[in-house]
Amino acid sequence: MSNTPVTVLGLGDMGRALARALLKAGHRTTVWNRTAAKAEALVAEGALRAETVAEAVAASPLVVVCLLDYDSVRQTLDPVAGALSGTAVANLTSGTPRQAREMAAWAAERGADYLDGGIMAVPPMIATPAAFVLYSGSRSVFETHRAALDALAQSHYLGEDAALAPLQDIALLSGMYGMFSGILHAFALTGSEGIKAADFAPMLQRWLNSMSGAVAGFAAQIDSGDHAQGVVSNLAMQAAAYHHLLEAAEEQGVSPELLAPLGPLMARRVADGHGHEDLSGLVHLLRTRA
Repeated sequence: MSNTPVTVLGLGDMGRALARALLKAGHRTTVWNRTAAKAEALVAEGALRAETVAEAVAASPLVVVCLLDYDSVRQTLDPVAGALSGTAVANLTSGTPRQAREMAAWAAERGADYLDGGIMAVPPMIATPAAFVLYSGSRSVFETHRAALDALAQSHYLGEDAALAPLQDIALLSGMYGMFSGILHAFALTGSEGIKAADFAPMLQRWLNSMSGAVAGFAAQIDSGDHAQGVVSNLAMQAAAYHHLLEAAEEQGVSPELLAPLGPLMARRVADGHGHEDLSGLVHLLRTRA
């Protein structure tokens, strides 16, 4: 147990996975949860249970926080704010960029060294090659405790602005949920004719894998500002045919609500004279501020 001691606050499914990864990597791991019974299995595996938050914070130079939301983080740490001075806090709780900046300022006022994080994994993925965690905020915390952080997942440091990790976390999740929306709609549509989801899934998977190449192409167009470069299917053509997706859904008794919002955006962009461009130009309609 020569590795840095670590405390984990919050023992939901993710918190328990984080604690187990730290234990497996040889870190003396102290755990705390509002419902103390959730710590029992981890204690049996070698973790140390703290009876209070104050005891948990005092036990380790690095405190990893994984709670429900930022309000929960504040409610948990407020009573021990005076004991945070000199402590490295890695907050892996989901939230927004604004909340991260506010939490970083709150921690700085109390002398804590603050690192925010976004976990790009579900609990079973922790400590596997598939998982990665985005970090932003204190470079010192990241570099000093890199070994412990790497025990959780592949670590990516994005910069000293604490908002960067939650911003990119939310962006990645937005892409995921957009994909999930299309997948669910596709299954609903084929299911309306009695096609089993398992039978249609391989074809859908193949198609999505092929279309994932659009990510790099869109990125190049967006960064260059030239949405007409490399176009193979222009926006005017796509907009003209998009109503077929909605009409087919309605004919099959499937709600089009997951797909409907994209149509008007495409039509607006074409009306503004950008029909020759690619779909990537829609980013200009989504940005409500400069």
